[in-house]
Amino acid sequence: MAIPADILRVERPKNTFVVSYGSKDCPKYAVRKRLGCKYDKGRRLPINGPTIGHIINFKYIPIEGATVYEAEQKGVIDRISKSSVDLKDWANVELCNILLQPILQDLYKVYNQKDAEIIFCIAILRVCFPGVKDYELKEAYETSFLSEFYTDVPLSKNSVSMFLKNLGKSCSKIIDFMQIRTANVKESHHLLVDGTLKSNESRINTLSDYSRKALKKGTRDISVLYAFDLEEKEPICSKCYPGNMLDLTAYENFITENNITQGIIVGDKGFPESSAKTTFMNNPKLHFINPIKRDAKVIKELNLNNFDGVLKNNEKILSTKRYNESTAKWYYHYKDLGLAAQEENDYVHRQTKQASFDVNTYNEKKVEFGTLTLESDLDLPSEIAFDSYNCRWEIELVMRFYKHACEFDETRVHNDYSVIGSEFCDFLSTLLTYKLINFFDEHKLFETMTYKSIMKKLQRAKKIKLSKANGWTLIKIAPALVTMLQSLGLLPKEEIKKRGRPKKAL
Repeated sequence: MAIPADILRVERPKNTFVVSYGSKDCPKYAVRKRLGCKYDKGRRLPINGPTIGHIINFKYIPIEGATVYEAEQKGVIDRISKSSVDLKDWANVELCNILLQPILQDLYKVYNQKDAEIIFCIAILRVCFPGVKDYELKEAYETSFLSEFYTDVPLSKNSVSMFLKNLGKSCSKIIDFMQIRTANVKESHHLLVDGTLKSNESRINTLSDYSRKALKKGTRDISVLYAFDLEEKEPICSKCYPGNMLDLTAYENFITENNITQGIIVGDKGFPESSAKTTFMNNPKLHFINPIKRDAKVIKELNLNNFDGVLKNNEKILSTKRYNESTAKWYYHYKDLGLAAQEENDYVHRQTKQASFDVNTYNEKKVEFGTLTLESDLDLPSEIAFDSYNCRWEIELVMRFYKHACEFDETRVHNDYSVIGSEFCDFLSTLLTYKLINFFDEHKLFETMTYKSIMKKLQRAKKIKLSKANGWTLIKIAPALVTMLQSLGLLPKEEIKKRGRPKKAL
């Protein structure tokens, strides 16, 4: 590219020449030193030296360095693309960082500081920016206050990809972390266990397979099992399995691997006690409450349909309690009269519509309408046993937040190890989500807002760095948001000065 004459006329040191660089639309000019010359096959060739300056706005500006890169680094050439971020998300990241600090301390017990902080940052970013892709983590990190709390965390696309793979390879550390959490479970705590299917169409990992719902979904899945502590109101541990594995097959392995040795496990029909019988026998402080099928033989054997009365806290539910000496189990049988009427009406309507109504079959089915039978190794009041199982909707909320609020409805990695590592970060994100839910509930924010609306409001509270001397300051926000941040403890509350007469001079 030809150098314009007015550029060549700019005064510069002797024995130098001008080099054009940059684009055609935006040319830039560097001044390089001429060191001398040499002879090559009879020709006299110049020896070019380092860059000693630049011509900017028709003025020669010397630099101490020897390259254009050094000039850019020294600020001679101001590059916006390399400038620091001066406006960052603050309130959402600040709150997540505070609430998840105990978990970071547990991570330090298993991982070194750098690895623990990478896991920690990925988990927080997936909560603060739902649906964020792995290749977007670096930008999310740099534009949030996480980069101020934890500096130089490598979150580029390649770094995250390799880290998740290595995280999955060292799965024994993940197990160690889960066991640290399960060690805090008390014998009186109720553990709600459930699983969910997550789309995974990878062809190169062994976890992706067709599940029982494959015909409806049309996709392959992985299965993720969760244990939720009802008293602590947060997930305790998790583990992923192949999509074609039944819950009852993974049940005993899930309890054993996570070293769940005490508590009351409340499962559904997919988690029968018989599939983990050895584990319950070896751990006397570990108990169970789970439902059985409506046509189970033990219902007739113990005459459970001969009800003793109604629940003290719900007169619409009939109940029976029996002990089976042969199995050493207690059985709790219930009949919800409202649900029974609804099921009876639906059954008659469906059979009549199909022209297949049979009185004898109806009389047999009628006994089962609206019934629930629980088996347990604990002698409990019927009301407590019923309420314990009735609280299983909490684990359904966990799965709902896991898939929708956090947007973890599908895996975005393919390798076996990467899936395991990514699912561990997802578990921490789900744990953080429930810590946020509990925190918002304590401060009564759910009376006027939803979880997503609260997180959106927090994202509006950013901090800006106007100058290095002044540091970071909160941007101008609405008074209502200021009040909200004060109530959450993120901003100090302003002291209200009481009005009154001034003191008299003595």
